Amino acid sequence: MKFKFFLILLVAVFSVDAAQAQAQAETGDLASALNSVGGAASGRIVQLVALLTVLSLAPGLLMMVTSFTRFVIALSFLRSGLGLQSTPANLVMISLALFMTFFVMAPTFDKSWRDGVKPMMDGGISEEQAFPRIVEPFRQFMLAQTREKDIKLFEDLSHGAFEIKDRASVDLRVLIPAFMISELRRGFEMGFLIALPFLIIDMIVATLTMSMGMMMLPPSLISLPMKLLFFVLIDGWNMLIGSLVRSVN
Repeated sequence: MKFKFFLILLVAVFSVDAAQAQAQAETGDLASALNSVGGAASGRIVQLVALLTVLSLAPGLLMMVTSFTRFVIALSFLRSGLGLQSTPANLVMISLALFMTFFVMAPTFDKSWRDGVKPMMDGGISEEQAFPRIVEPFRQFMLAQTREKDIKLFEDLSHGAFEIKDRASVDLRVLIPAFMISELRRGFEMGFLIALPFLIIDMIVATLTMSMGMMMLPPSLISLPMKLLFFVLIDGWNMLIGSLVRSVN
């Protein structure tokens, strides 16, 4: 299906360029028309391949330069702490993390669109001029969320290849992995705080069942409804989502 779509796009590109060539040939400049067709077609094919590549990497880019990683790790710890294997389902958890990411990253997306993508689509600036404008809002977001220690780590690992003279101009090849490990660290920190109350409930229930001689009754069978009741009574979803969003802002 993807191959057919790509083939249709190629046919459309060549048909448009052929029409331009025919128009130029009618004016008497056949040689320049043929040259323009070859150059324009090659350039459009390269742009098309680049566009398809970016679209295929979009999920990975989303995880690398946004707060999605932090959210999905914290939600995974919540499900593990409650002792639920498949509730909420993976689709629900990932969708919630995704829309939370869109909510938190909305100012960054809007600035990137307004300063870079829209002027490029309107023909006001070239792709070379648009790229730094598109990237800069994400750079500022990642710099605000990345620890100096993590940036220093990748600077040292590069052995001078990416020497950082100004924090505001950190190379993306250093900033993105540093940002990711910072997000992983924060995600695990929040996961520990989420799982700790449920662990205490498990320990209390296990101690009580053992002291009562209920050896054959799994403690998790009793602690699960207690943890669910505890989470609902404290309005856990509201507290958790609010804390995750505030941790980014």
